[in-house]
Amino acid sequence: MNTRIIQWKSAIEWRAFGVCSALGERMGLASSRIRVWFIYISFLTLGSPIILYMVLAFWMNMKRYVLMSRRNPLRWL
Repeated sequence: MNTRIIQWKSAIEWRAFGVCSALGERMGLASSRIRVWFIYISFLTLGSPIILYMVLAFWMNMKRYVLMSRRNPLRWL
């Protein structure tokens, strides 16, 4: 049972948007701490940080897309 939980956790972490990891790298904190605080705040505010998480995920995805297109503009033709 415990290995199943660990496999599920690692699958979620690898396939998630990476918002907590990016924030952790930028602020110099462990991403696990940011995830825990995100969960705490989500419970206290009835899920409103989920909207912020989705906005940050969208922004990171768009930023990655723009940076990739600047490096090689012929790739998207």
